[in-house]
Amino acid sequence: MIRKINLKDRARPFLAYLQDWYNGLPDMSWPELIGGEPERVAVISIDVINGFCKSGPLSSERVGAIAQPVAEAFERAYALGVRHFALTQDTHDPDTPEFQSYPPHCVRGTEESEAVDELKALPFFSDVAIFPKNSINSHISTGLGAWISERPEIDRFVIVGDCSDLCTYQAAMHLRLEANANNFDRRVVVPADTVDTYDTPVSTARELGIYAHDGDLHHIMFLHHMAMNGVEVVGTLS
Repeated sequence: MIRKINLKDRARPFLAYLQDWYNGLPDMSWPELIGGEPERVAVISIDVINGFCKSGPLSSERVGAIAQPVAEAFERAYALGVRHFALTQDTHDPDTPEFQSYPPHCVRGTEESEAVDELKALPFFSDVAIFPKNSINSHISTGLGAWISERPEIDRFVIVGDCSDLCTYQAAMHLRLEANANNFDRRVVVPADTVDTYDTPVSTARELGIYAHDGDLHHIMFLHHMAMNGVEVVGTLS
């Protein structure tokens, strides 16, 4: 028998701590991060695509709201000389096992699997590397790892996108843990204002018979877990 847990009482101090931690996140500037070495910086967008931002069964206004800030982050970095940009994007096989856990979404060849217009409108979009993925992990069977290996000068990664607790979390943690395992001198930065996750209220989950998902709690909890493991979580990167 599992141990019974009373979260309503026991977790209250931690939730207050978590809220204070998130509200007090420090900001960082692009010039500070770049340090006059734009060739050492890469910006990677995770799943800022139509199927999560604009339309489809897994899209939400909450996630869609980061599309413009993400595009602006790309523009800011480019203006300061950064040229290493990549997008990893859900591009699912129609029969992927992932659809046993989530409704069919972002199927290969559909508009859902494409980058949002805010990114496509960037004047340098044609120079951005795009890596389709068939799971929540951006590094498994995508080519992203090879792209990074071909650019050994990169030692600063800025990760933006969705979802904070799923694909973005996986991408940032992989980069951080890979660096730990191989003794790489690497920084992984996640600006909180360019990542987010979806929200499924308890009432909606009970009505539909699905898992509930508190957006604020999962967003902050997973950012906190990234920070615990050496990812630099900042409020904004301006």
